[in-house]
Amino acid sequence: MAAESEKPSNKPSLLERLSHFLLREPEDREQLVALLHGAYENSLMDADSLAMIEGVLQVSEMQVRDIMIPRSQMDVIDITDPPETFIPHVIETAHSRFPVIEDDKNDVIGILLAKDLLRYYAGEDFEVRDMLRPAVFIPESKRLNILLKEFRSNRNHIAIVVDEYGGVAGMVTIEDVLEQIVGDIEDEYDYDEDEDNIIQNADGQYRVKALTEIADFNEIIGTALSDEEFSTIGGLVVHQFGHLPKRDDEIVLNGLRFRVLRADSRRLHTLMVEVLPDSADLA
Repeated sequence: MAAESEKPSNKPSLLERLSHFLLREPEDREQLVALLHGAYENSLMDADSLAMIEGVLQVSEMQVRDIMIPRSQMDVIDITDPPETFIPHVIETAHSRFPVIEDDKNDVIGILLAKDLLRYYAGEDFEVRDMLRPAVFIPESKRLNILLKEFRSNRNHIAIVVDEYGGVAGMVTIEDVLEQIVGDIEDEYDYDEDEDNIIQNADGQYRVKALTEIADFNEIIGTALSDEEFSTIGGLVVHQFGHLPKRDDEIVLNGLRFRVLRADSRRLHTLMVEVLPDSADLA
């Protein structure tokens, strides 16, 4: 007589436990985030994937006002300026698109693509007003996930943000939105080689990556800044500000003027450094 079959075990298998872990429904966003962190801790996703998913969740809750570049910090072109006046500014900032104003920043009349300036150097008839693309205006309260969808569907990369009274409050780009999901995005104008951490401009100022080691900074610029508390120049500057600075914020430290060239809501990226005159001791 054949032996009786063993009773099936009531203990769930590894696959069943894993399925339950993945398929149980979180009741709110906090539980969802906890579930994702649990998946990461169990090696079901890597750190980059976790950070990106958290970024997507964050974008759905954020509004344009949370990440926009304020009006005072916008790089703009005045339609009344001749090309020889504003083109050096275009080259220095290296943006691909610029709001064009007439009289003041509350009067944005269009968007100029930097590539259209090639016509000026080609000797063609050059009238800035004729090359302007329509400006898109959005409210400060627009949610980032909706804005990203509109950017994609309209193939637009920049929008002018207006306040409740219709005045210009700032601007936002598709890169600003995407950086909330994937972190800083470097384009073809960004430099990332070690030897390019510090670049001296024709006017003698230095363009410096925030991640530059203070020891390297001291060696190239001839300073003696302490690296006992901070290892990078960005860490030192943020500490001196006492908060995460925004673009064009300035601070003077040990005979050097630091101006923020690029920063996002998470970290500082690039600085412009000027050695002030009559600074005998830069230590």
